[in-house]
Amino acid sequence: MPPSPGLSDLLPDLGSRTLVMGILNVTPDSFSDGGLFVGEAAAVSQAERLVAEGAAILDIGGESTRPGHVPVPAEEEQARVLPVIRALAPRLAVPISIDTYKASTARLALEAGAGIVNDVWGLQREPDIASVAAAHGAPVVIMHNRETIDADLDIVDDMQAFFERSLDIARRAGIPEGNIVLDPGVGFGKTWSQHLEALRRLPEIRALGFPVLVGVSRKSLLGRLHDRETRPADRLHGSLAAHAVAATLGADIVRVHDVAAHIDALRVVDAVMRPEAR
Repeated sequence: MPPSPGLSDLLPDLGSRTLVMGILNVTPDSFSDGGLFVGEAAAVSQAERLVAEGAAILDIGGESTRPGHVPVPAEEEQARVLPVIRALAPRLAVPISIDTYKASTARLALEAGAGIVNDVWGLQREPDIASVAAAHGAPVVIMHNRETIDADLDIVDDMQAFFERSLDIARRAGIPEGNIVLDPGVGFGKTWSQHLEALRRLPEIRALGFPVLVGVSRKSLLGRLHDRETRPADRLHGSLAAHAVAATLGADIVRVHDVAAHIDALRVVDAVMRPEAR
């Protein structure tokens, strides 16, 4: 199999406008849309809708990473994602990313037609995943994560140290720096105030020299800012606000459930912050 195109080939608009990554969870237990798209037909239909609305990347995940999730064996994860990737890869005009930290799932997904590896453990849970990505020439999204929450940390210092470890793994595996995206991991391994701090100090992550992806869509940290009880699907306005802030502070990609609304909102942000994109 020939190597996958690099990041600049897959995403030629990266850096000139804020790109939207559409979320497709083919899981029964994801926090927002678990069970809605577990069948192949439903998953394909949702994927095509997200792309039609303007998604520049489709992110497919087969294991929930919500707080308190139950890990699934690689074989089960693969049984969920591989048929969908095989069905979508020939018909979509945008790249597919596989949302996994498992090296075996990443390899099979790339062979099935995915082009990007999105690892919520930043290549550190299964470091062989970096070699898999390198062998396929696939870009990687390196997300910051923690096993435990520590309120006493300077969370950005922790992110910078984490990313240095991940970048070392990537370099040793042979992943070019031009094929790396960083994700501060808002919603993962942090206190509520640290989530907000990670967003507030996004320019310090952007200063590391890599494109940045941010995903806050429908997360519970947004619900805390409401004066009422909210379900994940009720958090669109907060998601739009958080991603608008992120784009203003340097995010290049936002990962979302609600693509059409984000496309509209980010056009406004880009018109102000990236006038050359108009």
